[in-house]
Amino acid sequence: MADTREARLRLLRSTNIGPVTYAQLIARFGSAEAALDALPMLAARGGGRAPVIADPGTVRREIAAVERLRARYLFLGDADYPPLLAELENAPPALILRGRPELLDRPSVAIVGARNASAAACRFARQIALGLGEAGVTLVSGLARGIDTAAHVGSLGSGTVGVIASGIDIAFPPENRELQERVAREGLLLAEQPPGTEPLARFFPARNRIIAGLALGTVVVEAAPRSGSLITARIAAEAGREVMAVPGSPLDPRAQGCNLLIREGATLVQGVDDILEMIRPIDPRAVRSPTRRFAGPIAQDASDAERAAIVALLGPAAVPIDEIIRQSGMPPALVQTVLLELELAGRLERHAGGRVSFA
Repeated sequence: MADTREARLRLLRSTNIGPVTYAQLIARFGSAEAALDALPMLAARGGGRAPVIADPGTVRREIAAVERLRARYLFLGDADYPPLLAELENAPPALILRGRPELLDRPSVAIVGARNASAAACRFARQIALGLGEAGVTLVSGLARGIDTAAHVGSLGSGTVGVIASGIDIAFPPENRELQERVAREGLLLAEQPPGTEPLARFFPARNRIIAGLALGTVVVEAAPRSGSLITARIAAEAGREVMAVPGSPLDPRAQGCNLLIREGATLVQGVDDILEMIRPIDPRAVRSPTRRFAGPIAQDASDAERAAIVALLGPAAVPIDEIIRQSGMPPALVQTVLLELELAGRLERHAGGRVSFA
């Protein structure tokens, strides 16, 4: 039976199923329908209750809401899913789009930065975005106050992609409602959360990974040492993308994050030409097809003794999965299967950087 939009959303909206788990289930069972049927068995092996599977009626209402908003879904594995984004281990299984999806076919650069940015930094971000657009590059940012807003304003006429942490029908911050609507009308608006979802704090790091994942490189313009902009830069670096930063005065706290990035190896940029020089050698078409994420089942059932040995290596502190594989001496496919079962049972939590811990 062919995979359907409703079945994929039911799988994704079920409890204990995140992006990594979703991709592994599709890889193992080949379709969302088959994965849904297998959830009780897998959770039982993990020593817990089966996930609460999303109600078909709830999913149908979500689909109807998306259609009323003149939006559409884009699923991981679809032919037009952005290949650079698909490269992320935790690539979003489903995105909701409003606007011009063809903007995702062009080279993209992310610009992020402080919400309380200086006037000079906002002007610089706007000029950079304008120059990138004139060079045929799509601008990606998060529609936040400050640098994000300036970057979107500078690229409205040439191609801008706004990634939000709420449902696609929720404007945040409220003062950017008109700008968000313009981005949806003239550019492209992306959301991972269902319609009606408010922008909770835990959704912003997830939003940041989409920004970094869509782009060949991320440019940071003013950022505090501990900020969402630096999270986006870290995700970009972990994905093998270019990280660029605009230097600032050491006397300005808003420049400390950028100066720290440069000290740690980010490329110092002072204009559009510097950015284009960093991304032009990279061909976004050279990355593997997103459909390859689903090639080859990752299934190898474990015995009770093997499962117990893997569980014994877990604790409240997050540990890299590679370390569990190394210490257990077991095949990666077997370890991944056990971790999948534990997560479905509600006993495992996944962290950034491919790390896991007991929930």
